[in-house]
Amino acid sequence: MIALTDSHAHIDVTAFAADRDAVIARARAAGVARQIVPAISASGWPALAALCRRHEGLHAAYGLHPMALAEHREEHLTSLPACLVGQGAVAVGECGLDYSMPGLDPAWQSRCFEAQLTIARDLRLPVIVHARRALDAVIGLLRRARLERGGVVHSFSGSPEQARRLWALGFHLGIGGPLTYPRAQRLRHLVATMPAEFLLLETDSPDQPDHDWRGQRNEPARLRRVLAEAALLRNESEARLAAITDANAARLFGLHGGAPAAG
Repeated sequence: MIALTDSHAHIDVTAFAADRDAVIARARAAGVARQIVPAISASGWPALAALCRRHEGLHAAYGLHPMALAEHREEHLTSLPACLVGQGAVAVGECGLDYSMPGLDPAWQSRCFEAQLTIARDLRLPVIVHARRALDAVIGLLRRARLERGGVVHSFSGSPEQARRLWALGFHLGIGGPLTYPRAQRLRHLVATMPAEFLLLETDSPDQPDHDWRGQRNEPARLRRVLAEAALLRNESEARLAAITDANAARLFGLHGGAPAAG
């Protein structure tokens, strides 16, 4: 019997507006009993909170995503702690740095990210981190932040040395659909050999579909495909790896009680 936690799924976005309940039902049927749902901008916090109240197994994180930088304001940083506490958030995020897109001011990105790291430290919450073409800068800021609870760098695509630096800081690596692409040799080798206690599985729904689902909207039920690939690469059973990664997520995000198993 398999029980999984999707450690990163944007199930609240409009891509799921027409069939969100069915998507969640398919996830549960596939054994994905829990999903961590990170916020993107302050405008989405109320709807995210309402969604997680309606559906058992959805756990919210609140933060300011760097790709939505133009929407963020200082007052959002000011109001974030009350939202995190009032809504029982499991993490701060999605937050981080993105140096891949033109027009995203690096200084404002750093201000938003550092402020959210300070909030996470003060509230003793983990962080869910986005790092695209900015991993060294992210690691430097994480080292300075000295977070008690650590966190996860989602959709990790860095080097083994960068991974080791993150593990030394108590950070997990979020691994999703890109693992299933044969060309992702560095990532596949890393997942095959990394310490299991730092591994989290994710879909990043509706983005980053696995190789078999490429070109389609991703959804949490596809986490089973990521699990299968990771288990194959690590030469261990899907059931064992599911149990390990589910326990990792429960420990990091403070989720109480085991996820109900499904076949």
